Amino acid sequence: MQFAQWLGLISLLLVVLTLWRIRQLLLLLFAAVVVANGLNHLATYFQRQGLKRGLAIALAVGCFLGSLGLFIWRIIPPFLQEFQQLLTLVPQGINELNTWLGTMLAQFDPNLVALLPTAQQLNQQFQPLLTQIAGRGVNLFYGTLGLPLSFLLLLVLSLMLLADPQAYRRGFIRLFPAFYRQRLDYILTCCEAQLEEWLVTMLLSLVSVSVLTFLGLLILGIPLPLALALLAGLLSIIPNIGPLLSVIPPMAIALLDTPGKALAVLVVYVAIQQLESHYIVPRLLGKPLALLRGLLLLAQVFFASIFGILGLVLAAPLTVITQVLFKEILVRDILDPWQGRRYGAAEPRLAPNNDYPIYGDESP
Repeated sequence: MQFAQWLGLISLLLVVLTLWRIRQLLLLLFAAVVVANGLNHLATYFQRQGLKRGLAIALAVGCFLGSLGLFIWRIIPPFLQEFQQLLTLVPQGINELNTWLGTMLAQFDPNLVALLPTAQQLNQQFQPLLTQIAGRGVNLFYGTLGLPLSFLLLLVLSLMLLADPQAYRRGFIRLFPAFYRQRLDYILTCCEAQLEEWLVTMLLSLVSVSVLTFLGLLILGIPLPLALALLAGLLSIIPNIGPLLSVIPPMAIALLDTPGKALAVLVVYVAIQQLESHYIVPRLLGKPLALLRGLLLLAQVFFASIFGILGLVLAAPLTVITQVLFKEILVRDILDPWQGRRYGAAEPRLAPNNDYPIYGDESP
């Protein structure tokens, strides 16, 4: 290898190492992009109503901060009160489950009862795992600033991106070669559209799951319905894993009454998830978000292992963006043209205004 090639390789390795060291900051920046994207679409809606850009941004930010303040003022205090009771009732429900299972197993083989773990043993087994997941990827940045300042930095970054998004977009595009900038602008537009669709889907899911869960728990007579409903709504942001975690506390509390009530809670939660994912969201949006469940589950494990809890929460939008990048860059820009040259397929033609190759009747 020549000196210039060695220099380029070393520079690339240094860039990768630097990005790895600041990965938490990059994830926080991505979260700011997601928030700014949502606020920008809200501001654009106000602009279409005749408001100027500055006033529309101020109104969008005011709506966001007002909703957040109202949530903290009216919802958080009763939620915290019920959550304290929740921490007491859930272990009691787990002990009740152990007692019920012990009675059932004793009818078949009394020796099987000794194999059942107690609530304390379960806590001792899961505590190291939860600690490892929560602490993975948390570096000096989060240890120094803490959660409040991190949230403040997220809000400031979101407002900066919202103030002049096109300037940041043009600056990012100029980091790439001139021949690819028009194509990259199209890819960023696709990413923006997918992020908007995911954000709307997430908000609809959060509201519908919270409301339906609250009504279902009220009908079943389960204590602490507000805390459990909000917990189910917030955990619905985390696909696959969130719904599984949200059903454990109400089932444990229901076991304090009868096992049949716990089974009824499980049926209600499954029905709510099916109703939300197959009827409410598709009916309101017109079409579901094109996101493979298996791919999302693998992405959740991957991002949680690198970034910790925040990576698990943002796994869905990260997967949405990654899916767009793989489809547009890896498949359409690299693999499809290479396949045509290598195996003598039909000559690629350029899609209008996008400058990337397509084959046959494939649409961009």
